Amino acid sequence: MRVLVLDQGYQPHRVISWERAVGMLFAGKVEVVEEYDEDIRSVSLTIKMPAVVRLLRALRHGARAVKFSRIHVAMRDEFRCQYCGRTDALRRLTYDHVVPRSQGGTACWENIVMACRQCNGRKGSRTPEQAGMRLLHAPVRPQWLPIVAFRIEGGATIPEAWRSWLYWHGALEEGA
Repeated sequence: MRVLVLDQGYQPHRVISWERAVGMLFAGKVEVVEEYDEDIRSVSLTIKMPAVVRLLRALRHGARAVKFSRIHVAMRDEFRCQYCGRTDALRRLTYDHVVPRSQGGTACWENIVMACRQCNGRKGSRTPEQAGMRLLHAPVRPQWLPIVAFRIEGGATIPEAWRSWLYWHGALEEGA
């Protein structure tokens, strides 16, 4: 079972294992907001399994630099092709070097954007200007990323206990 962690302001933060959530509960780091029906039993204690917990201390943004990674670039770019604007699943998006490696470009925050396969293929080993394309947003190093950093792909089920704590950017469809 997985547990949704909310920040101090009740915003979704991450998903963790129930074992870690129980450890954080007994360490005084979280409070339980929602529970599953299942019990957790030890020799001397029985508690309901946590479904949603809230951190009791505020998160510190900017304490660490945001690591350069594929998922963080996708989050910065809102899972959107930076040429045509189409939103897609991470597995269908590609890295695109704004200044291609063949022209001296490097893999860094300021030179990588997410692109759909069609736009990346159309651009090829050229700069956007050389390919007659425009970027929707210039790539920059983010100071922080949105607190919620997960996407639920089709076929995944959301625990009922989480539903009122998640924000949706579109309609939920049965079977989607």
